[in-house]
Amino acid sequence: MTTFTSLGVSEGLVAALAARGIKEPTAIQETLIPAAYAGENLIGEAPTGTGKTLAYLLPLLDRMDPKVRTAQALVLAPTHELAVQIAGVARALAAGAALPCGVQALIGGASIKRQIESLKKKPQLIIGSAARILELHRMGKLKLSEVRMCVLDEFDRLLGKQLVSDVRALMRLLPEGQTLLLSATASKGAVRTAEELFAPRHIRVTEPCGIRENYYHITAFRDKIKAVQKLTRRLPIMRGLVFVGRSFDAANAASKLRYEGIAAAVLLGKERREQRRAALDAVRTGRARLLIATDLAARGLDIEDVDYVINLDLPDDVRSYRHRAGRTARAGKMGISIAICHSRERGRLRDIERISHATIERRTLPTGAEICGKQLFHLAERIERVELTEDATLEALLPELARKLEWIDHEELLKRVMLLEFRRMLDYYEQEETIEEADERGRLQGDGEGKKRDKRNAVAEEGMKRLFINFGKLDKMYPNKLIELINKCVPGRVKIGKIDLMPRFSFFEVDEHEASEVVTSMSSYEVDGRRIVVDYADAVGASEGKRERRGKRTYSDDSPRASRKGKKHREDYSPRSSRKGDSHSSPFDKYKGKKKSGR
Repeated sequence: MTTFTSLGVSEGLVAALAARGIKEPTAIQETLIPAAYAGENLIGEAPTGTGKTLAYLLPLLDRMDPKVRTAQALVLAPTHELAVQIAGVARALAAGAALPCGVQALIGGASIKRQIESLKKKPQLIIGSAARILELHRMGKLKLSEVRMCVLDEFDRLLGKQLVSDVRALMRLLPEGQTLLLSATASKGAVRTAEELFAPRHIRVTEPCGIRENYYHITAFRDKIKAVQKLTRRLPIMRGLVFVGRSFDAANAASKLRYEGIAAAVLLGKERREQRRAALDAVRTGRARLLIATDLAARGLDIEDVDYVINLDLPDDVRSYRHRAGRTARAGKMGISIAICHSRERGRLRDIERISHATIERRTLPTGAEICGKQLFHLAERIERVELTEDATLEALLPELARKLEWIDHEELLKRVMLLEFRRMLDYYEQEETIEEADERGRLQGDGEGKKRDKRNAVAEEGMKRLFINFGKLDKMYPNKLIELINKCVPGRVKIGKIDLMPRFSFFEVDEHEASEVVTSMSSYEVDGRRIVVDYADAVGASEGKRERRGKRTYSDDSPRASRKGKKHREDYSPRSSRKGDSHSSPFDKYKGKKKSGR
């Protein structure tokens, strides 16, 4: 059996690993560690969660010369969170092995003055971004003359268009030495660039790190967030990652989930470092069950015990899907990757299957009984893991409880307890509404002959009121923009339901008790010089549907907003931004809630 000692790792680091519960090396560690000790330039490619970080940190720490009080090794990372994560692991290993090795993270966005002060302690291992390391070197605060080892973690990102110039500039400053490049899924272009720069030997490990299920549901686009809500409630998701792409507003998705009582945090690349750290801490400590993130924000992060990965939409790149799925089923544990797809994403899903050699099967949502069965097993696992400690109150009750239940044998007692819990959960889930899934062609199940839902004549859900607004897709109106508009115009928190966007107008649902205030408040505002018109859908829906097909802009005489003399047709109300040629901007992007004047 291969051990860390047989790979050449020092006794101190072996002891530090054992203290962390790590006793046997993984496949990538078995192959890469000896080659790294030998000083080879290497590309290490292995699935997420297989221990690539330790594969390069152990040789780096072991080869540090404590007598040299300056930087001897660099680890470059594409994100702040990944750099901080690596630095934390390095410090823990060095402290556990009693190595006199200083570790310093140098990342953009942090106080450069504090980093300069930290560099006065002469750290030997520098972990951070190429841009910040370059900046400090040019200021004369960081010497690179003794650097003999350099690691590019997630090198496919580091050698991509956005970061490669800084990486190249930094590498030109380093003396000749060893370079290690690590990634879960490196593109051919990134590998070619790495081979041109460093001439490395390629080590690839393809074995999975755990047991992972891959499956998908097909539903309407508007119901994707609702599907996440249902899955989170119905499945034993203790810690899940929800990936979003360009189609979704991550913050808006999180708001909807929180509104439904589901603790969710958001991780976005554009947020401040403190906000990103708070989101990660919320998930790691259990304060949030879901972390909603983009591909770039979550790349390379090690979040323990992620049991579910939910793809709210599919990535454009197959490698991104593999990175997403790799966030779960780590270190031999179970994990599930779920894709919530619109029918139009079905082809992309098959492309992912073909290229990644993964089987992603279609599933229907489980029944209440199936869900309860899974949660009973989850309960059993929690019972197995519970640590027995002395509790005076419980100890005093146990003899009486034992006498109370002594007539029941162990098997029957277990059955009674589980049946009691099963019935409680089943009663709860049977009261929940079912998720309306779509077939492979996007038709909602239960719609008879497969007739598509009529958005104009749709009936509002119970407790909700369906409203009309005179902005649609041609006005660059999107669901998140409509929600923002409502929140800015109407005081307080408004419960918003389904949203149906039409080319020239839209419908949306709000709580029936708030509908009157929404109509009154929003009709007092304008956007880009154009009056907002909000009314009850049943008052204008039928007649407006006919005008939609004719392209007319007038209202019926019996409509509450009938008087429109002198107003132009809808075609003349195109947003100013689009008239200037900006096809991607929307008048709602910079909307600040301007009230109508003199009307």
